[in-house]
Amino acid sequence: MRSPLITLRQSESGFSLPELLIATAVMLIISATATSSLVEMTHSQQNIWNRTEMHSGVRSATELLQQEIGQAGRVALPKSLKLQSAIAAGASATAPVSATATPIPTTGTATATVSGMFVNELLTVGAGSTEETVTVTAVSTANNTFTASFTSAHAANEPIRALGGFQTGIVPTNLLNGSTVWKLKMFGDINDDGSMVYVEYTCDTDAGKLYRNSMAFDTLPADKPSLATAMVLLSNIQPNPSMSGCFTYDQKTLTLTVNGVTSSYTFVIDVAITLTVETQNVDTITKEKQKETKALLNVAPRNVFNVWELASDSVVARMQPTPATVTALLP
Repeated sequence: MRSPLITLRQSESGFSLPELLIATAVMLIISATATSSLVEMTHSQQNIWNRTEMHSGVRSATELLQQEIGQAGRVALPKSLKLQSAIAAGASATAPVSATATPIPTTGTATATVSGMFVNELLTVGAGSTEETVTVTAVSTANNTFTASFTSAHAANEPIRALGGFQTGIVPTNLLNGSTVWKLKMFGDINDDGSMVYVEYTCDTDAGKLYRNSMAFDTLPADKPSLATAMVLLSNIQPNPSMSGCFTYDQKTLTLTVNGVTSSYTFVIDVAITLTVETQNVDTITKEKQKETKALLNVAPRNVFNVWELASDSVVARMQPTPATVTALLP
């Protein structure tokens, strides 16, 4: 009969060395598999984040471009303006005298301003039978006055409006210092706040940056801001396939008679945007930075398009001229 002591010792003998080695090997295989899966998942998440950041940046930039191009060419005045006092009619319809509108009254708690007006702007004054379109010949921001020749007499408090849009809201490429495939130039009430601005988008593939430079439409050329880091929308721009430019334009030219002068006028009715960007970090799988080209082929400046449609039917009374201050900012 086996001794109870011998039986107890046999039950506490544990794993043999081969069993221990086999168990350790199995645990190492399982741990290695789990660790490899975890590392692979981490790399996958890094790649997803990397590409998401790239997509998010270019999407935000193109959405802003799409919105601002759509607003380009919109003419606006800062407030709903009215004549403070009556305006007399000109001496005759063929040779009207110039008349100066008196200071515009205060609206609510904010003082109305003529700062959005410019020389040669077409303003619609009056309503009903007295409504007429006049050409601004002078503006005084100090006195809140504008000068124009009036054919009709106007009573106090008659409205003053700026209607239509700018033919050059997207500055055509054939204009002196106009837009190019690397630089998009536009102006108008871009922010839909009653204040007109001039905006330049610069696509610099050498520096890898897309800039947005915005300023008031009547900024002096000497005060035009230089490109700076704060203006960078994208910092990962790359050359497009076939080295094509970032901006291309669908332009239409019409021969029109404006104020008795016949000339050619070019309208940009569509803008195509092509941007190639790369990820910030190297892809952990391909060991290279990932690239993507995003193209918006039909971005229409609706205000310019509307003016072009009217001009195609020889309606030019709502075609606003380019402000001299904008022309000075183009170089």
